[in-house]
Amino acid sequence: MPERRPGFLSRSEMPRPIAATIDLAALAHNLGVARAHAPHAKVFAVIKANAYGHGLMRAAQALRTADGFAVVEFDAALRLREAGFTQRILLLEGFFDAREAAEGAAKKIASVVHHREQIGLLGGLSAAARLDLLLKINSGMNRLGFAAEDARSAHAALQDCAGAGKVTLMTHFANADDARGVAWQMETFERAAAGIAAPRSLANSAATLRYPETHFDWVRPGIMLYGSSPFAEVSAAALGLKPAMTLRSAIIGVCDLKPGDTVGYGGMFCADRPMRIGVVACGYADGYPRHALNGTPVRVGDAMTGTVGRVSMDKLCVDISGLPAAGIGTPVVLWGEGNPVDDVAQAAGTVSYELLCALAARVPVTGRS
Repeated sequence: MPERRPGFLSRSEMPRPIAATIDLAALAHNLGVARAHAPHAKVFAVIKANAYGHGLMRAAQALRTADGFAVVEFDAALRLREAGFTQRILLLEGFFDAREAAEGAAKKIASVVHHREQIGLLGGLSAAARLDLLLKINSGMNRLGFAAEDARSAHAALQDCAGAGKVTLMTHFANADDARGVAWQMETFERAAAGIAAPRSLANSAATLRYPETHFDWVRPGIMLYGSSPFAEVSAAALGLKPAMTLRSAIIGVCDLKPGDTVGYGGMFCADRPMRIGVVACGYADGYPRHALNGTPVRVGDAMTGTVGRVSMDKLCVDISGLPAAGIGTPVVLWGEGNPVDDVAQAAGTVSYELLCALAARVPVTGRS
């Protein structure tokens, strides 16, 4: 009988070998890194978008020591509450209609308020249904939030609102991860918040790690919890973060190329020498970026190599010319342990957020303690 490769079934019983593993201990570790940087602040663990592709309930359990959870989706907030999580649960875009406001109040789900219509929704609640609110101030991101000159009147309106409980002031930084920094937005926020005695929540992952002056009462780490760096010039490992998701597959075919041979649709890769190509069971239908360029890093066995040719729906190809031991069944890491997702994203011209969130439903996912 042929030798069975470690970690894989025999060819006759092997399912398609792609799978994602979520390291629960890494999630908890990364939350600890956030706390170490902001020791005097409470933490909203941002687990929107199915916890950045890691699984809402799986991530919430791993991050259960967080002081609160922040999501966008109303049904996700309900699932967390119904699963027994008693922390603050925050809707980052707020309620969208009166039904959500009433049901959210009944479940004690906190809400961001970023426009006057949402204040109107809260006005329909009874004093018995008071809930925590985060008043969002637009300090320069220019997406959601009250203009700086309208912040005090919005806060006053909430004070007169029967359904309003504790009010926290918040904003969101546009450049905490780059050279422009946060000072320009802090100046706008401080001007808007002058005279309002309320807790504050400003810091995303980048600000949590780099700008202690932004920590205040609540920080809102997101991408760092999943082991990705918010900074282009600083690696996750240098920040003490551990990868939470590892996407693995295996080589399912091998092809020998002659000089001049092309690979894949459109022939976007042409061999300039004799080459050996491994075909990997992973494509854009699994969440791998179709726009990944030649040379996007892939770990094959214990060695690093790169993609060749255009990523297709179910497969991609890698250069194994210098890896004589590689063949059908050799394990592959598309991103995660040993192949940082930030490096893959940079090579593919995108960000790690997109890769993690795009993990397809057909990819089996398991948690590992």
